[in-house]
Amino acid sequence: MMILLYISVGFLIYTSFILGMNLIDFKGLKNTIVPDSSEKPKVSICIPARNEASVIERCVTSALKQNYPNFEVLVLDDQSTDGTGEILAKLSGIINNLIHINGKEKPNEWLGKPWACHQLSEAASGEILVFIDADVWLDEDAIPKAVKELSDVDAITVWPEQTVESFWEKQVIPMIYFALYTLLPARYVEQIPKWLPSFLRKRFVPKFAAACGQFIAFNKNAYSEINGHESVKDQIIEDVELAKIIKSNGLTIKMLHGVGSVYCRMYSSDSELWNGLRKNFFVGFGKNTVLFVLMSILHLIVFVAPVFTFIYGFQVNSVELLVWSSISLIMIFSQRAILNFIFRWDIYSSFTHAIGVLWFQALGVQCLKDHFTGKSVRWKGRNLG
Repeated sequence: MMILLYISVGFLIYTSFILGMNLIDFKGLKNTIVPDSSEKPKVSICIPARNEASVIERCVTSALKQNYPNFEVLVLDDQSTDGTGEILAKLSGIINNLIHINGKEKPNEWLGKPWACHQLSEAASGEILVFIDADVWLDEDAIPKAVKELSDVDAITVWPEQTVESFWEKQVIPMIYFALYTLLPARYVEQIPKWLPSFLRKRFVPKFAAACGQFIAFNKNAYSEINGHESVKDQIIEDVELAKIIKSNGLTIKMLHGVGSVYCRMYSSDSELWNGLRKNFFVGFGKNTVLFVLMSILHLIVFVAPVFTFIYGFQVNSVELLVWSSISLIMIFSQRAILNFIFRWDIYSSFTHAIGVLWFQALGVQCLKDHFTGKSVRWKGRNLG
């Protein structure tokens, strides 16, 4: 039992170090002064939409209100069946700066989102392409901030400030950011690790790639150089794959957070939350079953076991168990509390981190079942294969 606690504390010390690095390096979009339109590149804000009737108007209207002199907004209705197309037709009829595109039939070799983004890129006329999801909404200065960040890199990705309302959203969504902040140093998304030997860089540099498809932007030349979304046409987590291709081609990508500038509510129901993450979770591990299971066990040891050892320590009156369990629990709470503060989530879910871990354990079992039975996951009315 003590061995489990030693593992837990050791891992949390390691992740605390990475979190500390990210508190310095993982910066937000910076405020900027917008000069005259003659000095600004044209921006194409591209929004793929399939069955997004409940959120599309907020997304589009926020995109149209940008404090930027030279931009267009393109929205592709990807054969929606819920009224999304009708909403877009109404908006495009009264707003000149909005381009409404009716999506073409998806080819068999493409997945839905890459196909929609590909069509948007072909219709866009901007020097900068900004892809945002339909459940995202923007502060009026989000685009000028993004353009400023793109001045010295080929692409940027922004992790939005996530709105979480239901009990399970509060347990689950912060876990995604928790993993990002405690496992991946943001500086290595943009830079090559200096400690990595030169003969290993080509192979391992893409391993440090990360991106959030809810907001990802490219200088058009860089986007064309990597063959855009066509290069990831059959990828479920196309955003991360794009980041890997960018880095593999010697181009640069910067990772930022969008607190105060870019907002999103990923899922509005428990079933959406489950199925939305179900399609990505196992794929995010490259469908590596061994790694997937080992990480599951590690998370149980690090984040769940200390809860039970703390309770057991009380029962057997073991000071050693209580002390080491308390160290683990305090470190877990502290890490979560820091992220909750940054992203404006309530403090209470910092105390229930283990519940979120157990939710993902259940999801992991479902993902493995899907994998070994060959069951396709459906999303937005389509099989993802």
